[in-house]
Amino acid sequence: MAITAPSLDPTTTRSVTAPGSLHMTSPRGRTMRWVSNVVLLVIAVCFAVPLLWLVFASLDAQASLSVKLPSQFTLDNFAKVLTPELSFIPLGNSLLLSGGTAIVTVVVAILAAYPLSRYKMRVNKPFLYSILFGTGLPITAMMVPVYALFVSLNLIDNVWGCVFFLAATSLPMAIWMAKNFMDSVPISLEEAAWTDGASMFTTLWRIVIPLMRPGIAVVFIFVFIQAWGNFFVPFVLLLSPDKVPAAVSIFNFFGQNGAVAYGQLAAFSIVYSVPVIALYVLVSRGLGGGNALAGGIKG
Repeated sequence: MAITAPSLDPTTTRSVTAPGSLHMTSPRGRTMRWVSNVVLLVIAVCFAVPLLWLVFASLDAQASLSVKLPSQFTLDNFAKVLTPELSFIPLGNSLLLSGGTAIVTVVVAILAAYPLSRYKMRVNKPFLYSILFGTGLPITAMMVPVYALFVSLNLIDNVWGCVFFLAATSLPMAIWMAKNFMDSVPISLEEAAWTDGASMFTTLWRIVIPLMRPGIAVVFIFVFIQAWGNFFVPFVLLLSPDKVPAAVSIFNFFGQNGAVAYGQLAAFSIVYSVPVIALYVLVSRGLGGGNALAGGIKG
């Protein structure tokens, strides 16, 4: 029996369908797409409703917990909030506390990440796992011995003592992040500098740090935001009203017997978030730059 091969007609065309398009056009694919869209919409509403309440309540003289358009828009809440006692002094304390914490943390994290990134030692992995374990320790479990330590060292109600403690609690995650960013800087650049007689600190300052500026920006913003929103540590360690940050002074809007000045609280919350947004924009533009390594290596 003779077997003939099928004839190949060059004019015959065959349509090819992408695997993903067939799945998305099927009834099950369309159903999953609708379900995912509904879930994302619900999540978006959960985030948008508090933000809408924040904006509407800050412009409403008779604000309450309900989300509603103000019957008459007013800026009285901002006028009552923008005073030295309620906003300016606490925000200045927050800037000092968060900025000092971020600077100390970034400097120490870079110095700690450099040997972990550049030298292969047996203690590297156990040390990194110990650091990772430190990120899981709850602050509330440490505050009783920390408070006793601060009392014995006469550091209660001391802003710089609070700064160093916040920096110590932020170091584990900052070291991990700094090491990962430092690993992306090629060591061949440092080896070339070492050949020319540069020291380790010279290569760190002149080569590694400039090339990991985006990573430094990420670590700085991460630590700053953590310290900016920290309520418990300053509440325990700082006692004077003129030293507490804005995260603690928010208690001023909660009166006795459950009375809350919702309009002023919303206005203060908006003012409280402006410095963080501004810092993010400034730092991301000043220290950012995705092409930091462009041209560093040729060939």
